[in-house]
Amino acid sequence: MNAFCQDCLETIPAQTKRCGRCGSTRILSHPELEELQLAHIDCDAFYASIEKRDDPSIRQKAVIIGGGKRGVVATCCYIARINGVHSAMPMYRALKACPDAHVIRPNMKKYRRVGEKIRQMMQKLTPLVEPISIDEAFLDLSGTRRLHKKSAAKSLAKLAGDIEREIGITVSVGLSYNKFLAKVASDLNKPRGFSIIGRAEALTFLAGQDVSLIWGVGKKLREKLRRDGLVKISQLQAMSEQELVRCYGAIGSRLARFSRGKDPRRITTRQPAKSISSEITFDRDIADRRALEKRLWPLCEAVSEDLKLKGLAGRTLTLKLKPNIHRSLTRSITLNTPTQMAHEIFDHARVLLLKVADGKPFRLIGIGASSLESAHAVYMGDLLDPSRERKDAAEKAMDELKDRFGKSAVKKGRSLK
Repeated sequence: MNAFCQDCLETIPAQTKRCGRCGSTRILSHPELEELQLAHIDCDAFYASIEKRDDPSIRQKAVIIGGGKRGVVATCCYIARINGVHSAMPMYRALKACPDAHVIRPNMKKYRRVGEKIRQMMQKLTPLVEPISIDEAFLDLSGTRRLHKKSAAKSLAKLAGDIEREIGITVSVGLSYNKFLAKVASDLNKPRGFSIIGRAEALTFLAGQDVSLIWGVGKKLREKLRRDGLVKISQLQAMSEQELVRCYGAIGSRLARFSRGKDPRRITTRQPAKSISSEITFDRDIADRRALEKRLWPLCEAVSEDLKLKGLAGRTLTLKLKPNIHRSLTRSITLNTPTQMAHEIFDHARVLLLKVADGKPFRLIGIGASSLESAHAVYMGDLLDPSRERKDAAEKAMDELKDRFGKSAVKKGRSLK
């Protein structure tokens, strides 16, 4: 069996408990260590880790990223998780479970910048990187041994160490022979973990797991499977694909394949965003139209920032309002020319708001852009509207000032009202 030290990458005997070179106990060994090529990398408590990196005074505290008594938890650190807090939990419940938690409003622009730096580090390792979200991705390292003079496992361990040293946060790595098992492996030993699931052990490992481990088995399907007496993956392994399809429809094929450790999906390097949006839940319902407009403007700025960062422009803008917890109201407009400019997104969103803001109270407002296109193609030609051209130029000048001196260095007039 092969083994190496995750910290200094020294190759060592498999039974060694401590690296003779650097003294680390983080020894990685597995019979298929030299063969497996497909990995999943997941940043540990990404948003919270960045905030702890930037503020040493909260590193030993429970940190929740979210905001507002009626908002939800975006993510939280592991200290908060130990106390029962989890993503998507209502803030009032999170604070009840962890009353001493330090709550921080999300700073998506900062998180995206960190995520992009990590993505660039991944792409230096292999061009076959498939982003899943801002903080996780699949990597295929087939054929990279000659370039990096290392096995895929060692290259991944080095990347994890580089991210920790250069970015200041930790990641967990899962290594296997397909995407499903790589993703499962990355969750096994968080934080700062490196886990491996090989071909020889896959069936046995999966057999003892709950059916909810399979990607696509959400709460409703899990309940249906339990009603049918299917609790463990071993029970799915005992059924034929035809039987599972007959009982559960198209997803039955996935249950059959994944339960047997089979996943034919390949790494897809291009996954363009389908939409970009931003929303806020108010601490108290708001009925006044002007007050709603004031809350809408920073959301338009946030969507604009994201579009600009990704080099995209949206042709369809959608306003979202929530009059109560159980119902959402949306209004959309499709533009002749796609946009990424905050002033234009706001102008159109404001028109949509005027049509529905009739004095009724709302608990949430949001704005989204979809039907996305490359912004380069959109803004190459001369603009027919001179006033729009002036506004765009002014906004770009403000963006440059924000990049140089910080987001608070310059504000548009409506931000101060």
